Amino acid sequence: MFYLKKIIVMMFGCFITSFGLYLLKGSSIVTGGTAGLALSVSYLLPISFSILFTLINIPFYILAYFKMGKKFTFSTILAVSLVTLFSYLLPIILPRIAFYPLLGSIIGGFIIGIGTIILFMNGSSLGGAQILSITLQKQFNWNMGKTNFIFDTIVILIGLYSVGLIRGLYSIVSVFIISFMMSTFKEKIASQNTSKSNVEKVSQVVETQSV
Repeated sequence: MFYLKKIIVMMFGCFITSFGLYLLKGSSIVTGGTAGLALSVSYLLPISFSILFTLINIPFYILAYFKMGKKFTFSTILAVSLVTLFSYLLPIILPRIAFYPLLGSIIGGFIIGIGTIILFMNGSSLGGAQILSITLQKQFNWNMGKTNFIFDTIVILIGLYSVGLIRGLYSIVSVFIISFMMSTFKEKIASQNTSKSNVEKVSQVVETQSV
């Protein structure tokens, strides 16, 4: 029953995150992390976001395996796979939803932030920058939210080529919102993870995070 509940919560978090990414893509906005990088490349190449998102995360799976353990890595692979699946299905099920770029960045970033928090509270992540941030926090006591924001900003700068300067600047808003939400809810995330022994490493990392 515990694992069934865990999987259901993970699916919900992945769906929420996928919907946020769907809104960003509809507004031609990118975001940070491997999801943002996959979005940027999908605008330039005739390759779907789903395929790119899966391929880009492979090196981070390897990092997670050595630094975070088998259970966290498996959970992350499952989360990324679910986001990939939902991202493939949403354009088929839903009509295209396009907001004004700045509004789309705010709404999409907020929704992705909720999904990311749900996943962290459930002991998993979406790979990429989140795994790197956790590793740097564990090894060097770097602030996870700030590290994630720096990494995401670099990805946004790369994405300027695909979406243009104005939309690129709007995209930074989504990065800030997601990073702010992660930092704000860090104590809740740590408290939730503390009670789950199978994600103890993630809990210890977030507990020690400073604002």
